Amino acid sequence: MSTVRLECRPMHEGDLDWIVPIEAALHASPWSANNFRDSLEAGHACWTFWEGAQAVAYAIVLHVLDEAHLLDVTVAGPHQGRGIGGAVLGFLCDQARDHGMTQFFLEVRESNHVAARLYRTRGFEAIGRRKGYYPGSPAREDAIVMRCNL
Repeated sequence: MSTVRLECRPMHEGDLDWIVPIEAALHASPWSANNFRDSLEAGHACWTFWEGAQAVAYAIVLHVLDEAHLLDVTVAGPHQGRGIGGAVLGFLCDQARDHGMTQFFLEVRESNHVAARLYRTRGFEAIGRRKGYYPGSPAREDAIVMRCNL
């Protein structure tokens, strides 16, 4: 198995030109450009991930006291299934730990078994459920709350 080598860069507003279309294509309830701008302005940990000149993923993490909260993470469609998600998650956990975080939290759609499996392989455990957390059609979908001790 080959190791994925990514360059991690802080996200900038100019990155939204490629992030927003990917977000819209891959998420049932996508963030808007303004959602991303708000995260940048708030000083959240906003990252982009690159293979050479190719942008392949992005992530937003909120740090609160000693907790990290994954707000958004996406691997661009053509790059999914290659280990990029695991590499991104490993980087985010390392960064959180390096900044004094002791726990990492996230929510995942109940139906998103691929992502939940990835999170479990990285040490996340299901600790709860948020009923009707995600908008959906025709009905809202529950989120599984997961935590990893760093």
